[in-house]
Amino acid sequence: MTISDIQTRDYSLTGDNTRRAVETGLASAQWYHTDVPRKVMKELMQRRDGPAVRDTIIWLGLLAASGAGGAYFWGTWICVPFFFVYGVLYGSVCDSRWHECGHGTAFRTRWMNDVVYQLASFMVFRNPVSWRWSHARHHTDTVIVGRDPEIAFMRPPNLVEGLLHYVGLLDVMASFGAMVRNACGTLTSSEKSYIPESEWSKAITAARIHMAIYLAAAIASLLMWSILPMMLVGLPRFYGCWHMFMTGLLQHGGLAEDVVDHRLNSRTVYMNPISRWIYWNMNYHVEHHMFPMVPYHALPRLHALIKDDLPEPNPSIWHAYVEMVRVLLRQRSDPEYYLRRTLPETARPYREEFHVDDAVPAASSIA
Repeated sequence: MTISDIQTRDYSLTGDNTRRAVETGLASAQWYHTDVPRKVMKELMQRRDGPAVRDTIIWLGLLAASGAGGAYFWGTWICVPFFFVYGVLYGSVCDSRWHECGHGTAFRTRWMNDVVYQLASFMVFRNPVSWRWSHARHHTDTVIVGRDPEIAFMRPPNLVEGLLHYVGLLDVMASFGAMVRNACGTLTSSEKSYIPESEWSKAITAARIHMAIYLAAAIASLLMWSILPMMLVGLPRFYGCWHMFMTGLLQHGGLAEDVVDHRLNSRTVYMNPISRWIYWNMNYHVEHHMFPMVPYHALPRLHALIKDDLPEPNPSIWHAYVEMVRVLLRQRSDPEYYLRRTLPETARPYREEFHVDDAVPAASSIA
């Protein structure tokens, strides 16, 4: 495959690469998993309400306190630190809560997962119906071109768009546009490719509810002749999403496409305790993709158990960014290039050869 071929790759969910993924067996393939004793895995997968109830109380308590402080000091510079904290709690923490509760693993009690999922979906500007199915596809076909709807960096990468993610501009515009379209009763062909037909009406209803709340906040701002209502509802998704993208872009950025081994296309990064709490341990991302039914609070234990079979984690966020950005810069002129993670001597090797029957593609790269 030439560079020009890769430059014109079709990342849509209904194009030539979609058909290729299905025909070659990459779609819904059998993925590599590190061997874990059944009894140990059963223990790791146990769901508990305690950790998530604790973290949710802290989250909502801090959200209410910082929002109240920002509103009380509105019109003075003192409101700035309050809204800085409020923005991160609204625009970044919501993403990890949306993610884990969407998997249904954060709480043991189902309705708790559902309530937090609906709230977080609203805050992160995501249709709770369509994104539940979108993320399921992301896990089934992780970074498979033509199948995964959540690929952040397409080759060659657009670094300007990457930077704009940190202020939520392009992401929110796309999400808001999709919400408006859904509220008008329209689903795209891509959305219909992963949302079951029985769920289409639910996606439309959810979009209409979200749009009604956004509209109410906008009307309140007009009536008060102040953006304060929108500083509390809606706008934090712009100014507070920087941590979400700071951590989220590291998940797969600069790594392999079209492989069925998460050690090749996902990245685990050691992070500070505050970022881990905001991110709900999704920094253990290879582990999460291998075993998505393991709750967030058990991921550190899972990591300790299987780390000898995984690439060495990046020691910090900064280290991971230096690594990723170097790859992205090179991909601008050489889209075929990607970072191939080195395995420890104790690990089972990557499968190098391609077999259509068991859907294990070649792992060719520039090391």
